[in-house]
Amino acid sequence: MAEQKRIPSRRRKVLRVAACAFAALVVLGTGAAGYAYFKLNGNIKSVDINARLGTARPPSATDGSFNILVLGSDSRAGGNGALAGGDTGDTARSDTAMVVHVDQDHSRAEVVSIPRDTLVTRPDCTDRSGRSVPGAKRAMYNSAYETGGAACAVKTTEALTGLRMDHYVEIDFAGFARLVDATGGVTVTTTVPIHDQDSGLDLAAGEHHLDGKQALAFVRTRHGVGDGSDLGRIELQKQMVRSLLQQAGGMGLFSNPVKLWSVGDTLTSSVTTDSALASVNSLVGLAEELKGIGPDQLSMVTLPVVTAPGDPNRVVAQQPQADQLWAALKADQALPQGVVAAQPSNPAQATPTVPAKAPSKAPATGPANAAKPSPRATAAR
Repeated sequence: MAEQKRIPSRRRKVLRVAACAFAALVVLGTGAAGYAYFKLNGNIKSVDINARLGTARPPSATDGSFNILVLGSDSRAGGNGALAGGDTGDTARSDTAMVVHVDQDHSRAEVVSIPRDTLVTRPDCTDRSGRSVPGAKRAMYNSAYETGGAACAVKTTEALTGLRMDHYVEIDFAGFARLVDATGGVTVTTTVPIHDQDSGLDLAAGEHHLDGKQALAFVRTRHGVGDGSDLGRIELQKQMVRSLLQQAGGMGLFSNPVKLWSVGDTLTSSVTTDSALASVNSLVGLAEELKGIGPDQLSMVTLPVVTAPGDPNRVVAQQPQADQLWAALKADQALPQGVVAAQPSNPAQATPTVPAKAPSKAPATGPANAAKPSPRATAAR
């Protein structure tokens, strides 16, 4: 009988130990989650765009669609200098600029890349120190960030597009390289061989799996593709975005806590956002809204441009195509087919259209408005 009484007693003891161990794991897990939450929140840098710009801005859409301005900064501060080379002093410019339009049911996105060499009318801005910076005509688009930081870049983009930039996300060189490494590298396919001494990229035509440093060189190279301008580089950046989306979609992050932590820590350490996105909850909420958008639900184009009059090294928005493009996004409609059809099929074909010249008094043979190759395109051949 005594032996029979001891068996339940042992079972109760085991159950108590198991319960205590389970409780301890719950407590430890909750503590780890709490630590992770505050650690990741503390990583995020932000800019209060709304406070800087006030109310004199395009209205937000009321149909559920929204726009995000994504910038890549060429800052050489911190770990960026060793990766990027060159010297920009204490300044930084936006070498990559993408307007991401998410449609009203959040099932598709249209991405418009703005060439950094585009001449725009930069509005009056307030710089990072709160000082007023006068606007300028025929200013390079990427000078807005250099002149007045994120808020001026947003204000200039809104003036150019007529669209409200509901959110802002910025990533620098080192952050991009770390993010690619955290996701296990990225696979790209180039239709042309790329040899660029400036970026250090040396790739044969074909498929390549790149680590973070190589991926950074891939999205920065321009002398090795097309006419050596920003347009060829943009085509490479488009492919990189699609490849990263493909990679992220197949990682199974939520079934791998270690990988999830690595990517989350890297991502939050690498980005600067508007204040509305500057928390883990907000970023997770945005990711939840965008989770249905993969490479197949993404349409990417470059702002239609022509060579700037009097300056073969700059471009200006091509009209009426540019206005038609921004109007389509504002109306939450598909990208104009004329704009899509004019996009190059590979980086080597990325050259600006040359503005047609007025016919001379002596009529020339052939079409009067036939465009000639730009000086940059000719030099690259």
